[in-house]
Amino acid sequence: MQTENKRLLSLDILRGLTIILMIIVNNAGSWESVYAPLLHADWNGITPTDYVFPGFLFIIGVSIVFSLTKQIESGKSRMEITKKITWRSLKIYLVGVFLWLWPNFDFQDIRFVGVLQRIAFVFFSCAILFLYTSRKTQFYIGAVIIIGYWILMAYITIPGIGMPDLSVPEKNWAHFLDQLLIPGRLYRHTWDPEGFLSTFPAIANGLIGMLAGYILLRKEELKNKLNQIFFLGFIFLLSGDIMQWFFPFNKNIWSTSFTLFTGGIGMLALGATTYYFDVKKTRFRFLLAHVFGVNSIFAYTLSSLLTVVFYNSKWLGIALNGEFMGLWSNIGLPLKLGSLVYALLYVIVIWIPTYYLFKKKIYIKL
Repeated sequence: MQTENKRLLSLDILRGLTIILMIIVNNAGSWESVYAPLLHADWNGITPTDYVFPGFLFIIGVSIVFSLTKQIESGKSRMEITKKITWRSLKIYLVGVFLWLWPNFDFQDIRFVGVLQRIAFVFFSCAILFLYTSRKTQFYIGAVIIIGYWILMAYITIPGIGMPDLSVPEKNWAHFLDQLLIPGRLYRHTWDPEGFLSTFPAIANGLIGMLAGYILLRKEELKNKLNQIFFLGFIFLLSGDIMQWFFPFNKNIWSTSFTLFTGGIGMLALGATTYYFDVKKTRFRFLLAHVFGVNSIFAYTLSSLLTVVFYNSKWLGIALNGEFMGLWSNIGLPLKLGSLVYALLYVIVIWIPTYYLFKKKIYIKL
């Protein structure tokens, strides 16, 4: 099977599964009753929830290789593609700022960084690197980011603070530069998990995804390419596990071990879904995930917008999550289970309009 002119079903499904997990972990019925795997690690450490965001960035990297290769082969100039990339990145960034302001639009509390903002930065950076640098240069840039970030965060003295202490949120370069460079609101008041410095290793996750994309575009049997994907996935996973002894897993500052480990998970997940859907051509197509995968930004944005209805009494006079959890508690079932059920129901709510767009073949691209 050649993939040069084909759209990988696995990529859409993997993207969709990532969006579903994003919605679940962001929309619990009650934050006082959540299963531990569905919460982010407070500081050092890692949970399955921490895999979601880097997984999406990995998929962005894969998609960049497929999409921009197709555009170049169709005859578009690099300058034309650059303008399109810039405009799309700006739109994603502005939607991220809008969602933070929604629904009160308190501009005195504006947050200039966030999930969609980081997605915009990673997409723009990786796409520009794809257009204007060689694969070897991209590899060196990724290596410099990963190794340089580790050295800076672990061994370079911070002005006014001293040597970094990776066990304390306030004693690292990411915290120092967030306060110094980012205007407006910081999510943790003195630092931000989507801050300035930690965006650089997040870009490395996108570059790892690009590496996978390059492999999948080679003119070889798809099964042979999957062997390389699985092998690299194992190498990244093992490298991250070893690195955690020097720079602990930490999503908040996007540690080097976290980048490598989640890059490996991304590789393995892509290999597994590609084998299942594009090699075996299984009839079970994961329609729920496929629907989210082709309209991922729309689904994520809608899930953020509708929280004012499902989590706020201002609009309906009642907070739906509170009413649901109250009824669930009266039944006597475990509250954590009820919180998860509410999140799953919320996924279905978002799926309904997204499925309508899917059936009409309407794909909203920012």
